[in-house]
Amino acid sequence: MIERDDALNLVKRYLKKENMVKHSLAVEAIMRELAKALERDEELWGLTGLLHDLDYEYTSEDPNEHGIVTCQVLEGLLPEEGLDAIKAHNYQYTGKTPIHTLEKALIAADAVSGLIIATALVMPSKKLADVKIETLLKKFDDKTFAKGCDRRRISICYDFGVTLRDFLQISLKALQGIASD
Repeated sequence: MIERDDALNLVKRYLKKENMVKHSLAVEAIMRELAKALERDEELWGLTGLLHDLDYEYTSEDPNEHGIVTCQVLEGLLPEEGLDAIKAHNYQYTGKTPIHTLEKALIAADAVSGLIIATALVMPSKKLADVKIETLLKKFDDKTFAKGCDRRRISICYDFGVTLRDFLQISLKALQGIASD
């Protein structure tokens, strides 16, 4: 399996937009924290989160390829279950139905990162440290807030046995832990 430093170098090579690198780091952090909570392979889950959008800037014009190209690049570097999760996070286009916990966790983590960051940005301080779980729950219920954030994808957390409140708490803790990055 690819080493974390090598994976981060790949992310920085393939993703030129700083916000995409930050998004990848955010999803990695959430996936690592989820793996701990669910007693899963933290390294595999973290790397899957870090690398999930590797091809995003190359496939933005053709969503059918998003995830597929990443898996071609990562063949032999990430276990099959990680590659399957990367394909499944874009299931609407790849046809890879999310079945396993890792696949569903990646979908939920990808979506929740946007909700948490958007919430932090409307705080007076614009800091993750000031985001509270109650605020996140209100923002989750407010469909006019962060309209691009798919609440159905976040709610997939129930499919792997984590309540929305717990999922938001785990995800917030993860992002607060890497706020300086």
